Amino acid sequence: MIMSRIVNVILSGGVGSRLWPLSRKNKPKQYLNIFGNKSLFQLTALRNKNLSNDILILGNIDNCLLSQTALSEIDIDQYQQIIEATPRNTAAAIALAAFAADDEDILLITPSDHLIENQVEYEKSINEAIQLAKEGYLITFGLVPTRPETGFGYIQVKGNDVVSFREKPNLETAQEFLDSGNFLWNSGMFCFKAKVFLEELKKYQPMVFDTSKKAFEKLHDNQLPLEESKEIPSISVDYAVMEKTTRLKVVKSDFNWSDMGSFESLYDYLKANGKPIDKHGNMVIGTDIHTEFLGIKKSILIITSDAILILKKDKSQKVKDVYEQLFVDKIELL
Repeated sequence: MIMSRIVNVILSGGVGSRLWPLSRKNKPKQYLNIFGNKSLFQLTALRNKNLSNDILILGNIDNCLLSQTALSEIDIDQYQQIIEATPRNTAAAIALAAFAADDEDILLITPSDHLIENQVEYEKSINEAIQLAKEGYLITFGLVPTRPETGFGYIQVKGNDVVSFREKPNLETAQEFLDSGNFLWNSGMFCFKAKVFLEELKKYQPMVFDTSKKAFEKLHDNQLPLEESKEIPSISVDYAVMEKTTRLKVVKSDFNWSDMGSFESLYDYLKANGKPIDKHGNMVIGTDIHTEFLGIKKSILIITSDAILILKKDKSQKVKDVYEQLFVDKIELL
């Protein structure tokens, strides 16, 4: 009987545009050491260290050195790395990890920019997913929602079965999801055997399968070739496989989770961990200079060496619009 290895595949791409100006191209949010003096990337590796046999880092040419440095700081020196020449979204990234694994290896796919607390509940969910993966299922993790969140995608469920995936809703729809009791936050975490994922990818997205395989076969010094990589369609794993496959199961999870994708999430985390706010709920990030807020409530002031951002906490999702405009007007600030 072949024993399955558990491989933690850490997806380390992404720029964290909704956390600009803290998050930059040369140091995205997952590498910021602001979570108990560790980064989200480091916390991800440490969280899964005792749950897996190997670590495989999937990242791009811009952040591979950041990943290596972050791992060395937490004394992890045994890992594999695949360096993407150009970002091609999560379907291709996971396919590359599956090509690098043995058929029976179970891949635990974890983004590198999530904050997860309550390790006991987390391990319970992971172990449940591993058992289902051994039975040949593709597993996604759904988090029990605690508020009508408009920044997350949702999964409609019935037991362990997925009924549908839903995009980020407006506030009214998010409240309806919450009231119904059968919607979970889509965590973006997955678990499955390498061969099962590749079988489903080949079935539903043969172009992604073929072009990813072609690029992987030319992997050199852990780095993918640029020309072959450009041929890979850029598509998320949800669209490519998860919304089509008949082999999908969901693990309903109760651990505390956030994708730390906005200043609202960061504000809540920092406040819970003792960062001061004034009597009107305003917070300052990035400076110790004495600051007073007049006439505004629940706002955040973010200061870096070359940029200042002031926003209402409930407008955190709009920061991405600022980022996209800077991409046109002042790309040097990204």
